[in-house]
Amino acid sequence: MDVSVRELRNHTARVVSAVESGEVVVLTVHGRPVADIVPRRTRSERRPTEVVLAELAEISQLARKLGVRSDPNDFDTGLTTDDMLR
Repeated sequence: MDVSVRELRNHTARVVSAVESGEVVVLTVHGRPVADIVPRRTRSERRPTEVVLAELAEISQLARKLGVRSDPNDFDTGLTTDDMLR
């Protein structure tokens, strides 16, 4: 959806509603695109620990079956999970 600055000023609620519903709005000045108004990204879903562990076990089993091996040093970032969330 393309919206001019004037339309944005006059129909802000309609534009916000479109963005809330997931639509990307291109803001234009004299027909020239100048900005994108995009829906805010939400944090990825939180899943129960049991589900994550089951998925990791499944991946590990598949890796063993395929003979895939990873060097543990590839995963050492020097950060804790708490550090990564900041």
